[in-house]
Amino acid sequence: MLNRFMQSRLQGLVVLTLILIILPAFLSNPFHYELATQIAILAATVVGLNLLVGFAGQISLGHAGFFGLGAYFSGIATGTYGWPSVPALVAGAIIVGIIAWIVGRPILRLKGHYLSMATLAVGFIIAIILNNERAITGGPDGMPVPAFEVFGWELSPFGTYSLFGLEISGVQAWYMFSSVILLLAVWFALNLIQSPIGRALRSVKGSEVAASVVGVDTAKYKSLVFVISAIYASLMGGLYAHFQGFITPAIASFEFSILFITMVVLGGMGSTFGVILGAVVLKLLPQVLADFQDLEHVMFGLILMLTMIFMPKGLLPTLTAAVSKRIRKKTGGEA
Repeated sequence: MLNRFMQSRLQGLVVLTLILIILPAFLSNPFHYELATQIAILAATVVGLNLLVGFAGQISLGHAGFFGLGAYFSGIATGTYGWPSVPALVAGAIIVGIIAWIVGRPILRLKGHYLSMATLAVGFIIAIILNNERAITGGPDGMPVPAFEVFGWELSPFGTYSLFGLEISGVQAWYMFSSVILLLAVWFALNLIQSPIGRALRSVKGSEVAASVVGVDTAKYKSLVFVISAIYASLMGGLYAHFQGFITPAIASFEFSILFITMVVLGGMGSTFGVILGAVVLKLLPQVLADFQDLEHVMFGLILMLTMIFMPKGLLPTLTAAVSKRIRKKTGGEA
């Protein structure tokens, strides 16, 4: 069983890597690269959220708050105080992780609707703070964020760079960078899932009472995965801020939190590669439906509703199960 998992994990990473390598052949303008970069950053965020929701069975309706905190910390540290980008990103993630641990210990004792309301309240509080602290965050008007610096490069969407003798634009460089970040995020999540921590999280999701009986410290593991998912959100929020070059408190809003949780549910809770597909679909669907003008939102909601009715386990798990069933049926018929 372990060998089968290792093979599937490696195969998934290889397929994802190939897709990310081949994709630029279909990206014909800077807008396409910008959209692909946003998808990569958001996908990495929900890979972390999926550890909490899909594997530990804990809901979070305020996760955009941690995303926004990471974005603002990195923006303020680099823009106002002149910090280098990477230390700002890491320091922001550590601080957000500490905040997540502090608020997570009491609220993760709650279950069901009460936990949903508590995480929603955390997100609202963070959004209100970002809105009201005008002197620090710029308030509702937002604030500019400097370009990201990595390995001595100032990574700006508007720059031009030379890589292995090839001239690439800033949005192409950002796409490559965000693709590497996404692969690292997926690799870490897959290894965590297969570790003793991952097994403990799955036992918590199955039954907290049963997990406690066999000696699993459920409070400890729920807090740990809450912190890890918040750190994911903080790091990606910081990168998102540097890529966009300007941020407003909207990135910590309830709408962003709902976007994150919908990506997880639509792609398939408990499926690392599924939530990436969910991020792709939810970012691309509005672009596809833009031509329908006034009916765009109606059709968007209808598509999501029908998807969840006929594919309740999520896109990728349902499609994978259907393909596997067909292969088994075909193989059995030939036998």
